Amino acid sequence: MSKPFDYFVLFAEMRTGSNFLEVNLNGIGGLTCYGEAYNPAFIGYPNHADILGVTREAREEDPFHLLTTIKQYSEGLGGFRFFHDHDQRILDQVLEDPRCAKIVLTRNPVDSYVSWKIAQATGQWKLTDGKNRKESQIAFDEGEFTDLLNNLQQFQIRILNTLQRTGQTAFYIGYEDINDVEVINGLAAFLGVEGRLDTLSKKLKKQNPEAIEDKVRNFDKMADALARMDRFNLSRTPNFEPRRGASVPDFVASKGAPLLFMPVKGGPSENVRNWLSSLGDDNGLHEHFSQKTLRQWKRAEKNHRSFTVVRHPLERAHRVFCKHILSDDPEGFPKIRRTLRNRYKIPMPDTPYDLAYDMNEHRRAFLGFLEFLNKNLAGQSSVRVDPLWASQSQIIQGFGNFALPDRIVREDELAHVLPELVRDVGVERQPKLAAPARVGQFQLIDFYDEDIEKAAQSAYSKDYMIFGFDKWRPL
Repeated sequence: MSKPFDYFVLFAEMRTGSNFLEVNLNGIGGLTCYGEAYNPAFIGYPNHADILGVTREAREEDPFHLLTTIKQYSEGLGGFRFFHDHDQRILDQVLEDPRCAKIVLTRNPVDSYVSWKIAQATGQWKLTDGKNRKESQIAFDEGEFTDLLNNLQQFQIRILNTLQRTGQTAFYIGYEDINDVEVINGLAAFLGVEGRLDTLSKKLKKQNPEAIEDKVRNFDKMADALARMDRFNLSRTPNFEPRRGASVPDFVASKGAPLLFMPVKGGPSENVRNWLSSLGDDNGLHEHFSQKTLRQWKRAEKNHRSFTVVRHPLERAHRVFCKHILSDDPEGFPKIRRTLRNRYKIPMPDTPYDLAYDMNEHRRAFLGFLEFLNKNLAGQSSVRVDPLWASQSQIIQGFGNFALPDRIVREDELAHVLPELVRDVGVERQPKLAAPARVGQFQLIDFYDEDIEKAAQSAYSKDYMIFGFDKWRPL
């Protein structure tokens, strides 16, 4: 039977028990762990010169050569430990490789932090003989701990999200479980090797067995700080929308100025595109970028600026409703309109030209659409979350998968921000931005009221909060 993996990576952090786990993995026939193979400060272990003949200098020159060497020349299944601050150049490679077995070791971050601070103070990172143990009390630093916790959480999220996207699984093991020989043997079974342990190694000793209050000088201060932290993320804005990509093919750049526009669908994209096009003498745009061609453009345009534009959520929702839900134009969504009318009982006409459809009917229909959006964006609808009405904050977050804009401009600020951008890149021409075209039979100002505003704020609470939008006002 073929082996399930070509190599393994133990994702861990300092003071999580990774040394102890590695010692026991190396005691299993068919497994070899090479320490912190990608630690920027050394290769494998402090004072070691190489791993399988690959030196630290060679690893720095080509990190993938070491990876290939471990896969090809290890006796049995080879692997290494990897922490959040190790060489990031190989991280995507190992995370996305289904032939790489992932082990994720975790520990209570407060215990890890205290242990790390004690090791820093004493200089003792491993203990093999209890009589040599060094003791120290440490001072808890809230800012330092918060930074450490954020880094660990982001790293764990990255691991988890990549595994989800690529249909993989990992062997998760907690600090408390590494002393259970049956769990370690279960890990050996996961890795696909036949070797097993009878007992765990007694080579390494626990360094700081005291209660945590005896190890922290300002324990009361630490307790207060931890009590203020939102451990269960209760203050988060719930977000059930699908993650979005960078949408690079939608980006456009002016041929007359090094300005890149990263449009948010449902915003004033056409107006801004026309304005960008008029900046140069040849009235043109660079379009249909790939990530490769956009990188080339950015390298060529040394003084480039990029920006995106956000529209008031209520204005955006109404324009999308008129142009894409009610409309039978090529850009319309007649199937979604029928679903909203039949499944969600939103009182809208079968065609947008029904003479019985007056302003009061339009207000009722649009209010129903906002209530639908509240469910749709919360993941409570089978209808797709279209980019035209997805949260603008979620779309811009997706840009970050490639590059974030230099400026996020609100639509009502365009008149004075666009001239600033043009001056920033050294262009004299100052074309006028056209006003948004009228869309639909009825205008928002004709029927706007508190119920409409309340429904919009409920559906788009994150956008209101992130971008600081107040109640809608006509431009």
